[in-house]
Amino acid sequence: MIQPIYLYGSEVLRKVAEPADINDKEGIATLVQDLKDTLKASEGCGLAAPQIGVSRRVVIVDGTEMTDVYDYLKDFRRTLINPEIIEESQERCSYSEGCLSIPGIYADVVRPKRITVRYFDESLREVTETFDNFAARMVQHELSHLDGDLFTDLVAPIRKKIIGKKLVSIAHGKVHPHYNSKIK
Repeated sequence: MIQPIYLYGSEVLRKVAEPADINDKEGIATLVQDLKDTLKASEGCGLAAPQIGVSRRVVIVDGTEMTDVYDYLKDFRRTLINPEIIEESQERCSYSEGCLSIPGIYADVVRPKRITVRYFDESLREVTETFDNFAARMVQHELSHLDGDLFTDLVAPIRKKIIGKKLVSIAHGKVHPHYNSKIK
């Protein structure tokens, strides 16, 4: 079911998410389907459970809509349950990021170019996978949500100052994205 996306200023976005109960197969399946439905309706490329008000360590990423820029994302769809970064490259790269919870704001963020993540997939099998380039960027952005961090926390101080008023406007509900959203 399509859920509202919680916007900047919502408390749930700043909480460290609790692990998902792997034994609750029905609950996980429902949460994953809600994330998929909401992501599709909002036309994003990734979504974390806290963004729909559920403080659990579950994210989805879908790069298939970005194949015009990154052809290697043609079949890139992942569900990551209780993910943990177990290795990251020393090499860093910068990319302009945006977020469904922070509509209309984009800023350059520096992150590791490659990461290795251990997680449970949608079938609740344990997986260890290495992501690089934009796939790594998408996964890292969503995993940050699980720790209560937003991409705006990682931008240069001068950029933070520039976007500060826009963030306040979002937190006060003065933004109307094309998808269902709320602040709580």
